[in-house]
Amino acid sequence: MSEQNKRLVRRALNEVFAGGNLTVVDEIFHPDFVNHEAGPRTPPGPAGLKVTVRWLRDAFSDLHYNIQDEIVSDDKVVVRVISSGRHTGEFIGFKPTGKTFEAQQIHIYRIADGKIIEHWSSRDDLTQGIQLGLIPVGRPGADDSREAASITAKRGNS
Repeated sequence: MSEQNKRLVRRALNEVFAGGNLTVVDEIFHPDFVNHEAGPRTPPGPAGLKVTVRWLRDAFSDLHYNIQDEIVSDDKVVVRVISSGRHTGEFIGFKPTGKTFEAQQIHIYRIADGKIIEHWSSRDDLTQGIQLGLIPVGRPGADDSREAASITAKRGNS
């Protein structure tokens, strides 16, 4: 069962989020799916997940999720990933910068009836925002935000 659960989560990351294959959503996500990280106006269930995936893929191209750690316990799969991509579309009001990012994320998935039924996450949005140039860092006039973000990300790996 744990190998099957790991495969579900890998398919969610690779095929749905990175690949944008929305037809897979109904196959691997439970009809009662709850995304605890969804925005307040996101529809519930798989339909809401499709909205979220479209929104992410409209803002970022070249999305990739490199699994660093994977833990399976009972009905849950936890993955620590390095998420990466390029900011090529509008993102929370910011015009595309064309810059790339790499940021750490932790996702927890709960599996029921052979499908993903719940999702929680913790993302390093600060590092991502710094790398994209959306969040200024350092002294006034400093323009090496990528280096500062890289140092921040490396501290998280220690």
